Amino acid sequence: MSDDEEPRYNNSNRAFLQAFISRSTFTYEEVKPVLAAIFTAHERRETLPEDVTEADFHSYISAANDAISPFDLEIRSTYHQISRTRVYALVNSTSDPIVQLATTHTADEISYLKRVLDAMFETYNTPRHEVMAITSMQAVQLHKAQTEDRRETQNGSATQGSSGQGLTMMQAEKMLKSLVEEGWFEKSKKGFYSLSPRALMELRGWLTETYNDDDDDDDERVLKVKLCFACKEIITVVNGGQMSLKCKPLLKVY
Repeated sequence: MSDDEEPRYNNSNRAFLQAFISRSTFTYEEVKPVLAAIFTAHERRETLPEDVTEADFHSYISAANDAISPFDLEIRSTYHQISRTRVYALVNSTSDPIVQLATTHTADEISYLKRVLDAMFETYNTPRHEVMAITSMQAVQLHKAQTEDRRETQNGSATQGSSGQGLTMMQAEKMLKSLVEEGWFEKSKKGFYSLSPRALMELRGWLTETYNDDDDDDDERVLKVKLCFACKEIITVVNGGQMSLKCKPLLKVY
């Protein structure tokens, strides 16, 4: 894109935002062919993916954020826990993300999601074995509502609209597949489900509020949701210290 072009919000910016809305997440390498196609159509001359710079990308992100901020939306970025690739995602900046999911899923599915998250961050995440992930078998086995869930439903304190009966195993498998397709979960080659970079950005406040008990004494407090000392991002891959895989190599520089 021409450096001397006057910055303004035009159809190319709208096309870029539409691409983000339809996909939810991008890396810089993934977005280059998208922006190249947008530039080609907008400027009526061919632009190759390798011609797209990070400055172009960040310029379009900035313009998009200005346009969507009144709607409590924002394009944020974080590093992938394993690949260390920076991932950009369109997230809701204010509303409860669990409520947001309730617009596309049933109350029983939301209750199931909460049970899966409880398993990720409480049941299988212990001081001796810090694992913020869950196997396919472990996840599917949570399909039935637990006794506490059914009791809360009877008392009216469970997820609104939930029957308290849970899901069938087939429905649980379908829900897990949907969460991966929607960009909330990732599934590893070994069959482990974990939160995606987008989910970590959007659920950060909810996760720390739900699983980190502020009432415990500082000396005895166990943080289920850990933040990197350097970048303050959530760590779900523990590597012998409370520092993300992205920041740990940088420590050697100092």
